[in-house]
Formats: sequence, structure tokens, C-alpha cells
Amino acid sequence: MGTDRTAGFANRARGCKKCGFGFLFELLDDYYPAPNAAFFLCDQQARLIGAGRGARELTGLGDLDVIGRPVHEVLGLEFERGDDHIGTALEWGVRVLDKPVTVHAEGDRPEPAKADIFPAYDDDGGLLLVLTPR
Repeated sequence: MGTDRTAGFANRARGCKKCGFGFLFELLDDYYPAPNAAFFLCDQQARLIGAGRGARELTGLGDLDVIGRPVHEVLGLEFERGDDHIGTALEWGVRVLDKPVTVHAEGDRPEPAKADIFPAYDDDGGLLLVLTPR
């Protein structure tokens, strides 16, 4: 009996069932973002490729304001002790959770937040940055 090994698969890349957004990250069962959390997507060079829910509320910036620009330049992230948790997540492919950060979006007033960073495990690399106001 012959079967087609691609039967049942779509020709389209997988996206969110609710909104169709093309990026999916597995956040696992141990992570629950706050309702006011801001989501940012970065490529493997830490350039922003998308701003999700909560981004405009926290920073005043949307997709058109950020796409293609370095995350540190746009958000002005200042981690404690000058650490580079974005670089760590990209280089080592590890989650970085609950890191205090100050956000200076486009030079705006400082906004204290908590950063959770999730690396993408696909061939394209990149990461998901979740900022929760404190």
C-alpha cells in the first residue's frame, strides 16, 4: 500500500491559529507573561523584526518604528552591572529570565522593567524579548 509522505501537511508555514502571525516560540509550561508584557522579536544579529502585544503601550513604538534596527539602539536597554543578556541568549541559545532592566525607548524617560529572553531554536536563530513593566 503506497502513501504520500507529505499527506496532511500544508504548503504554508505554520502560524498562530488566532491571528496568523508567522513566528511561534515555545514558552513551555513554566512561563506565564503578565497581561501588560511587551513582546519584541529579534533576528540573530539582535535587530528588531517585530513588535507584538504591549510594545506600543510600554515604549510608544510599533512595528514601523522598529523593524530592522538594533534592539539596544531602539529600546536603550540597561541591564544591571552592564550585562548583555541579549548577547548571552543569542550566543548560548539559553533562556534568560527575570532580569531587571531599564528601558529608554528612543531616548524617552526611563521605564523600569523585567526582561525575559527566549532564543529561537530554528535555523534562522533570533529571540523573543518580553519586557514587563515593574
